Amino acid sequence: MVKRLSVYSNKGIKINKKNVHQTVADLQKELGFTVDSLQINFVNAEQITEINKEYLQHQGSTDIITFNYSGDIKNLEGELFISTDDADYNAKKFSVDFSKELLRLIIHGILHLIGYEDDIPEHKKKMKYLENKFVNSFSKFEDKYRII
Repeated sequence: MVKRLSVYSNKGIKINKKNVHQTVADLQKELGFTVDSLQINFVNAEQITEINKEYLQHQGSTDIITFNYSGDIKNLEGELFISTDDADYNAKKFSVDFSKELLRLIIHGILHLIGYEDDIPEHKKKMKYLENKFVNSFSKFEDKYRII
């Protein structure tokens, strides 16, 4: 269990919080960061659309929004907002398991918090490589990392 990690899920969204903690704990070991304070929020498309508009001045829904409050890439303090509606859409679009898509989004958000960006093709390629590496590695132990 990661001590300073809290997991919130919107009413009606069933999340295996223990496995979210396990995922973050194992990412800590692999990537060498600590958690000062991290909140992972599983929300619906309507909620993430509001957050996207209010804080980022972007229109529409998105699968994940990451807020880094400390800017310290070794000692994380931040929040992840993951849209389960968008994750479900992406899972169907790419023919992947919904829980695996949620796992990918957690990994994606953590990578952003430790300094990875996906703003240009070169950065996006590196980030996608790491996402795939961890999703594939963790998927070998599906019960341990099953988010729903």
